[in-house]
Amino acid sequence: MGILRSEQMRHGTLVLPVESARYYADLIGAKGSLQFEDMNANSLSRPYKKYCQRLDEMERIIRYLTDELARVPGATIKTTNVESFLLNETDYKLEMVEARLTETYKHFTQFRENNGRLIEKRNAAVEEQHVVQTALASLRQSSSRPRAHTGEEEDFSVSQPLLGNEDGNRGAQTSFSNIAGVIPQVDQDRFARALFRATRGNTFTHFVPIVEPMEDPKTGRKVNKSAFVIYFQDVGSGSAMAERIQKMCSSFGVNVYSWPASYEAAQQRFATLTSQVSDQDKLLSAHESFVKTEAAILVAPAREDSDSLIEELRLFCIKEKSIYTTLNCFEGHMNLRANCWYPAEEEDQIRAMLIQQERGNSSAMLVADRAVSKTIPPTYIKKNEFTGCFQELIDTYGLPRYQEANPMLFTIVTFPFLFGVMYGDVGHGFLLFLAGLWLVWNAQSIKHSIPAAYDARYIIVMMGFFGMYAGFMYNDFFSIGFNFFGTRWSPIHAEGEQVEHYYKADYDALNSGAPGSRGPYPWGLDPAWHGSTNELLFLNSLKMKVSVIAGVAQMIAGLLLRWSNAFNERSGVDFFCECIPMMIFMICFFGYMDYMILHKWVTPMDNPPSIINSLICMAMGQHDVAPMFNPNVPRILMVISMMTVPWLLIPKPMLLLMKHKAEQKANQSGGQGGQAGGNGAGNAGRGGDEEAGKKLMAQEEEAFNFGEILIHQIIETIEYVLGTVSHTASYLRLWALSLAHQQLSLVFFQKTILAGMTVGFPANCFVIYIMFTAWFGITLAVLMGMDVLECFLHTLRLHWVEFQSKFYKADGYKFAPYGHKALLEHRED
Repeated sequence: MGILRSEQMRHGTLVLPVESARYYADLIGAKGSLQFEDMNANSLSRPYKKYCQRLDEMERIIRYLTDELARVPGATIKTTNVESFLLNETDYKLEMVEARLTETYKHFTQFRENNGRLIEKRNAAVEEQHVVQTALASLRQSSSRPRAHTGEEEDFSVSQPLLGNEDGNRGAQTSFSNIAGVIPQVDQDRFARALFRATRGNTFTHFVPIVEPMEDPKTGRKVNKSAFVIYFQDVGSGSAMAERIQKMCSSFGVNVYSWPASYEAAQQRFATLTSQVSDQDKLLSAHESFVKTEAAILVAPAREDSDSLIEELRLFCIKEKSIYTTLNCFEGHMNLRANCWYPAEEEDQIRAMLIQQERGNSSAMLVADRAVSKTIPPTYIKKNEFTGCFQELIDTYGLPRYQEANPMLFTIVTFPFLFGVMYGDVGHGFLLFLAGLWLVWNAQSIKHSIPAAYDARYIIVMMGFFGMYAGFMYNDFFSIGFNFFGTRWSPIHAEGEQVEHYYKADYDALNSGAPGSRGPYPWGLDPAWHGSTNELLFLNSLKMKVSVIAGVAQMIAGLLLRWSNAFNERSGVDFFCECIPMMIFMICFFGYMDYMILHKWVTPMDNPPSIINSLICMAMGQHDVAPMFNPNVPRILMVISMMTVPWLLIPKPMLLLMKHKAEQKANQSGGQGGQAGGNGAGNAGRGGDEEAGKKLMAQEEEAFNFGEILIHQIIETIEYVLGTVSHTASYLRLWALSLAHQQLSLVFFQKTILAGMTVGFPANCFVIYIMFTAWFGITLAVLMGMDVLECFLHTLRLHWVEFQSKFYKADGYKFAPYGHKALLEHRED
């Protein structure tokens, strides 16, 4: 399946007849597995540019229609069934879809224009209605104002002047005028201030807010407005004050309406406007109903259990555009040609598909290159739903180069295992396991709604499983220990009394199988350790050593993958000058450390030595007063470890330099032989050969730079030697996070449920219920939320840095074959 290394790739040329090029490109997108190279990258020749431009315009129309449908209440576009479209894509043709979209676009633009005009007319009628309503209130107050008794009846109206002349004749020279209109409330204060400054305070403006927000016909947004009336002193028609106010209204873009001359005229105008608003509402309602009918056609499923029609038209445009964009990568006139990459194992299938789909006298042809391609092949790794999430973790760091060892095969097990070592709780792991099973069971329902959870469902299941496994090893269930096999420790008795907190071992430490004796606890941690005074001290030592053993084992696995890369590339220099000394350094120091840990565990000792002191003495060359083995063993191992440093540093650059000089000498001798054989040729020919040879040698010299190679090897050596030490220490995060998880779980249990149990009856019934709710909430928030994320990120770091740095270059580029399904499923990208 090509899971350890990428699939074998082959380079070739695909030849298509011009008259059937679109058909074969569509066929390859549906069934083939070819990645094309752009043959027109330098010339920028795009023979199918017009088709792409037409499809660009069609996509613009679809975006416009989608925006319009978003404004229609209840118009929801279904976009989750790509498979149905791919099975029925023959229902659509380019010309038919283009004509339909153009006609629909024309209808909707007309709808929008008509709707805009109707809204403008209704807004104008509503605005004038509020202005007249303001005038009615003003005229009503004026008519109800008490009059002075002068002995004769006078007919007062708002049109009459409020100030009279010296002769007592009203309105002979000076009167008050007004200008009324409607302005958005956001501009109301600015308008009042600007008007006050422009008229030097010689106006009075009265604003009346309009309760009903009005729709902007251009943007469709709701706008709050206010009716206003400006009172000012006017000395006659066409006064400067009136012109100044009119200019101010024009600059703010307000709508100005005429002020009624009398109360009766205002009432009559108000009734007329009310009728106009009612008629406009009916027209808008009918227009909205017509738009909903047209929108319902676009959002309705194209077929039973399929996407909406507008979505299928969009998918069709994306697919067609990809076809013609792919054809733009081909060169030629009578026959189109393009270089391509494809999996070697699928070559026969691709050729059979092209032969079976011949159209008339024209057929397509795939020609494989005889010579090895000079370009680096793309990386193609097959994956399924289970391995896909783990491969995504690897690809996020970097894609493996062609035929490089793929860490995903090991990550499938090591990633959830190391997570379990950190998480290590049966209860919490079981909850995580159930969450993963729920995601797997409901995969189809969350595929589009929660795509991140859908992709990670299997890795969550695996993390929960290994969390339970490590929890059984730690004997930890929500900070409570199991007692499946009975404890192997018994309390110490003195004169018939039990000595509190002191226990003695009640098992055969040598596990000799003597009659009547019990061996050590068969699985995981003995339950006697839970609650003991030295529990934390013991767990510290145990989990720290487990972390180091797991880390060194994973790094050795990474070095073995480095060996496999050297074997696969047939690179003897890398194998003998890097792989072997790296492995010797790892085993002689850190492997020896793990061996001491395991030996100390399984070998009973009366006075066991300290491993840390032994390692310090080994590294510093000091005398170990309590050695575990012969004192000469660590000295010899340390000398061998130090000898690997110059082994890593010196031989490889020197061998590469010698190899380069040998190749140069071979090229020069070959060039001289060619010149001697062609001595009969002219001087021009020899000069051309010499010039070509000089250019070739210059390119090789530029490609091979001994100084850069030496510096690179120095960096590699220092990084490996120091990095191995720091990476081993980095695996102690397994111990730290496991201990933190266990202690948090213990504290949460003690401060909630255990505290509730100490309350007397009957209050404990309610207190325990409340405390259990608090404990469960804290557990979900901290240990099932934050701690899962923290352990996940630390596990990811251990794989990306500590493990993959031993062998993984991650500088490949992905094999991206042309395919309709992959394109449409990731259409948002």
